[in-house]
Amino acid sequence: MIVEQEQHESPAVNDICDAVLHNLADQHDWTSLELRDGPEQPRPLIKGLPPKRLYLHPDDQIAALAHEEATGEKLFQNPEYVLVLAVHINERWTLAKFAAVFDSIPSDDAQPKRILFATLHNDSTVVYYWMHEGMVKPRQN
Repeated sequence: MIVEQEQHESPAVNDICDAVLHNLADQHDWTSLELRDGPEQPRPLIKGLPPKRLYLHPDDQIAALAHEEATGEKLFQNPEYVLVLAVHINERWTLAKFAAVFDSIPSDDAQPKRILFATLHNDSTVVYYWMHEGMVKPRQN
């Protein structure tokens, strides 16, 4: 279900967000999708629930690997809500713009400040990357 709130002032931004919303719902089976937009936000953010957990903190990854080694079973990780920033490939972003987006994330979100950066290409392909605020411990391989 997609719930839209206030529309951003730019029709192009609304179209980009709409394309990413539909990609998440139709191609990736996300649920509880909503567009979070307001005057305090420099850019709308999409909030949704993926079908499985997308990010595992490196410390949690070590614990999960130890559990799998000890029991032979993978540790189930409940999915978590994720914030998504939708942009077009031709947009120019600066560190200041990214910082403003991170600063607009409500403090009531329990997770550390990270967003899924969704880049919409001209052919409607969407590519996703994790973005974190600040330094992040690298994953174990």
